[in-house]
Amino acid sequence: MSDDEQRGGGAGSAHRADGLLGDLQAADERPVAPRRRADAERNRAQILAAAERLFAEQDPRSVTMDRIAKAAGVGRATLYRSFADPSSVAVALLDEHERRLQGQLVHGPPPLGPGAPPDERLAAFYLAMLDLLERHLPLALGAETGPARFRTGAYGFWRVHVRTLLVDHGVEDPDPLTDIALSPLSPELFQFQRRELGLSVERVGRSLTSFARQLLRSGNAV
Repeated sequence: MSDDEQRGGGAGSAHRADGLLGDLQAADERPVAPRRRADAERNRAQILAAAERLFAEQDPRSVTMDRIAKAAGVGRATLYRSFADPSSVAVALLDEHERRLQGQLVHGPPPLGPGAPPDERLAAFYLAMLDLLERHLPLALGAETGPARFRTGAYGFWRVHVRTLLVDHGVEDPDPLTDIALSPLSPELFQFQRRELGLSVERVGRSLTSFARQLLRSGNAV
């Protein structure tokens, strides 16, 4: 083996390195394609705006992809490129509202954010969720009813949050109790209490605040 080869391949290796550097520089100079074309962004905005109107005007569970496409003024193929079904459209609409609340749970001031006792944080979470449901119930009904509710990313986040509060309180077996604690926030239950029973948000909130405190009684782990 020559001295040049022992040092890394000599002139041939240097030539290959220069060639690779040139390829990388050329790649850097290529224009980067935008994440989504302007027309696709426009179509998505039209779809979401039209779907939100439909979810608000009628039973969200009766909204079909055909109706969304027609209301948005786009073809079915265009709609299906972005969304699989009406539920996925509702999830996209609801996602932004839920992400704001998620940020408050992680970084906001107590009692909704860190720094308050678990029972106070759970009560604050209930009140914040009731407010979200009151303002966006049609979307929640379109996205989070029935078994589909448990498969959403938002439910997974709420579950981690509530489970953490239970663990912080000292609950020995928090997993079954976590879903029990989340059950009062079902969109279908909220609709029944508000529309059928005529209960006010304030009245439901007072009951859930009391429920949170009884569930996590000070000094008594379940």
